[in-house]
Amino acid sequence: MNATTPHPAIGGNWASLLLPIAADDSIEFDKLGEEIDILIDAGVDGIYSNGTAGEFHNQTEEEFDSIQAMLAERCKASSMPFVIGACQPDPLIMLNRVRRAAALDPRAIQVILPDWWPLTDAEAVDFLKRTAEAADGIPLILYNPPHAKRVLAPKVLSMVCAAVPEVIGIKLADGDASWYAEARRHLSGLSLFVPGHHLATGTKEGAAAGSFSNVACLSPRGAQTWTVSMRNDIDAALDLERRICTFMDAHIVPFRQEFGYSNAALDKLLSAIGNWGPVGTRLRFPYRSIDMAEAVRLRRIARSELPDLFP
Repeated sequence: MNATTPHPAIGGNWASLLLPIAADDSIEFDKLGEEIDILIDAGVDGIYSNGTAGEFHNQTEEEFDSIQAMLAERCKASSMPFVIGACQPDPLIMLNRVRRAAALDPRAIQVILPDWWPLTDAEAVDFLKRTAEAADGIPLILYNPPHAKRVLAPKVLSMVCAAVPEVIGIKLADGDASWYAEARRHLSGLSLFVPGHHLATGTKEGAAAGSFSNVACLSPRGAQTWTVSMRNDIDAALDLERRICTFMDAHIVPFRQEFGYSNAALDKLLSAIGNWGPVGTRLRFPYRSIDMAEAVRLRRIARSELPDLFP
């Protein structure tokens, strides 16, 4: 695929590849392979690596290459779409990750804006243009999370991405009705990926193409069923979204707001609550992990309050 080829649309329910971490801080690659196979079997719309929950900021380049090679091999063997996150706060390391990721021919490559010193708009355009060259025809998805040094408003995102047509999608936090109006006004030509627990709202607002989903961390299969249901019964999907948000606010968000755990810790807690694979709650040093006993405690509550996600 070269830069002039029309890019296929990308959307739906994308499951995050979470790293199983051993007590000695090594990545348990046998469990990682098992996890990929489970996600493929769950029939999600795609699998993506090296988002925040994949701890992209805390692995060596050799480990990065091993993770992506395993994902690519298993997904290609089963015709499962995959996106590689080449994110890294350092721009030179990130560009090298992009080049190596492109060789594996993913559906897209996800990047962040370099994050030690915030980029100006012009610097962001320059960086994304060079990233597109490194990606060699593989489309890009810009990841602009709430904790980025600069969270770009829809109008600025539109301007930056318009200068780099290889950017086909953006993963970002959504907002209220006025934010969605701005997104429709400025970002209608891009695939927007909103937080998983807001996907029904994003779909109803006519703005979201899909999600790199924290709900898929909890239940890949349940999140897929819910995503498909949005095409047929958006009111029922919105009702489930309300219950998901209630569960998250009551049982998950306090771990971040009151105890300071990272977003990756919350996503691993969700996967351990869902108990669908061999991930566990352990994060790599120096980040603190939520005790596995909390996941066990919350399993009954999750299945009681969100039975639709656990068929």
